[in-house]
Amino acid sequence: MASEDAPNPFDDPAADPFEIARVAAELIARRSGVERHDIALTLGSGWGRAADLIGETVATIPATDIPGFSRSAVPGHVGTIRSVLLPNGKHALVLGARTHYYEGHGVRRVVHGVRTAAATGASVMILTNGAGGIKETWGPGTPALISDHINLTAASPLEGATFIDLTDLYSQRLRDIAHEVDASLDEGVYVQFRGPHYETPAEVQMAKTIGGHIVGMSTALEAIAARQSGMEVLGMSLITNLAAGISPIPLSHSEVIEAGKTAEPVISDLLARIVERL
Repeated sequence: MASEDAPNPFDDPAADPFEIARVAAELIARRSGVERHDIALTLGSGWGRAADLIGETVATIPATDIPGFSRSAVPGHVGTIRSVLLPNGKHALVLGARTHYYEGHGVRRVVHGVRTAAATGASVMILTNGAGGIKETWGPGTPALISDHINLTAASPLEGATFIDLTDLYSQRLRDIAHEVDASLDEGVYVQFRGPHYETPAEVQMAKTIGGHIVGMSTALEAIAARQSGMEVLGMSLITNLAAGISPIPLSHSEVIEAGKTAEPVISDLLARIVERL
């Protein structure tokens, strides 16, 4: 069993990240008693309550017990992996431990949760986050679907001569299902910056100019890895604040946490109703 202080398998640069994911998936199957998961969810800031609403939790595993995972460094993220039995008999894997690119552990660690989910059998990956909004009509607490992304991290989870088409990365089918649940849901292009600092007003204007509507520090790299693994991706952002220069007040992480807590009951119920239809 791994622990918080145990050597991480990614410390070996020669390690195969897909083999590490396979081993992690096998351990999750043993610890949860669930041989295969059908859907996986990464729950970002404000989305955590959805894990309690989508079905019956059959196992909760500390993330640090699973190879390749580490305790989340961000307040508002739980450090567990949960196996949930859905009402339709399918199983969902809920990833509460997310490694962000700005933590400096490398892209392999960032996308390990997604690759592990794929190795458990999941064919649908739901990626959620708390983010800044560029559209002035989006107030704090607004959920938005991700229709596409712009990756400004200067990194990719793909290694070597690996060419993956991202034309329809964020599944239109899944977004259509989300719209059936809530026709008022707006959509936007997510722009992933490296972080951990918030974007400057000039950077937000740049994101707006190149077609962005949402700014954040996660999701894009994970979505690319999900596509490489053959998964269908649904991306959702909770707009926790207007982005720098759009908002008249300075940004703070406490504001993000507070907006997430306020919106959590509503957006978690929304996500649960979407999962019901998958």
